[in-house]
Amino acid sequence: MRLDVGGTPTWGTLRGDTVVLDDGRTVAEAQARYLAPVEPTKIIAVHLSYGSRLTEYAARTPAYPSYFLKPPTTLNGHRGIVRRPHGTRFLNYEGELAVVIGRRMHGVPIGAALAHVAGYAPANDIGLHDFRHADRGSMLRVKGQDGFLPLGPYVTPADQFDPTSFSLRTCLNGEVVQETTAQDMLWGVAYQLADLCRLITLEPGDVVLTGTPANSRPMEPGDVVTVEITGLGSVQSTIADWEVDLTAVGEQPAVSANTLHVALAIPEDEAERIVIQSEQQGDSK
Repeated sequence: MRLDVGGTPTWGTLRGDTVVLDDGRTVAEAQARYLAPVEPTKIIAVHLSYGSRLTEYAARTPAYPSYFLKPPTTLNGHRGIVRRPHGTRFLNYEGELAVVIGRRMHGVPIGAALAHVAGYAPANDIGLHDFRHADRGSMLRVKGQDGFLPLGPYVTPADQFDPTSFSLRTCLNGEVVQETTAQDMLWGVAYQLADLCRLITLEPGDVVLTGTPANSRPMEPGDVVTVEITGLGSVQSTIADWEVDLTAVGEQPAVSANTLHVALAIPEDEAERIVIQSEQQGDSK
């Protein structure tokens, strides 16, 4: 695991209720300030990869997976704070299995892909869907904001976890809101890695996010969200309101039809009708 110790990133190992740092010092786990336990050159996430999510959106099964990038600055540690810009409404959780690359991958076939993995961890691929209208393709402002990837608290070595057999659960304020198993994945971990490394070299430390199941929904300031995966532990975050001025430059947050469709799983035609009705009511005032 990786901690912030006096402002310095420091690696350590959890032993009972104590973290033993690599330099021999110790920190009580309860007082530990976690950092994400990875230092990637890039983070790649898949769009749709669970059958339950396709069913929820009444979407056709894609022939192949599609992906987007998240900056390394999205990384956040266990028990970290996730900031929702003041005035926005659709900050969604997405519980996911994160894969950490251990050996350089380029042109590696499916059958050899898992041998290149260093380990696995729970992750929360948080998205602010008030910006869906601005970045539908790149997802930069939706998924790329600082701290929008809680991951950890540690990376479990690859030989201690089976990515073809696991359960994932997301809890919001103690209530289960997402639950799935590996059997619901359309494309397994090995397939996604082999697909990506055909054209993109995956370096040691890189992170691949393998998708989220149905029932991603918005969070509110004060909420506590936890993503738990069997055998990997859990990563927890607290949502906070962030007083930041977004008005000076750039696209502004908005509630588009795509916002409602993705953030609340409202059918596209109904979402379009709601937005048009809201605009008409606004014009009549």
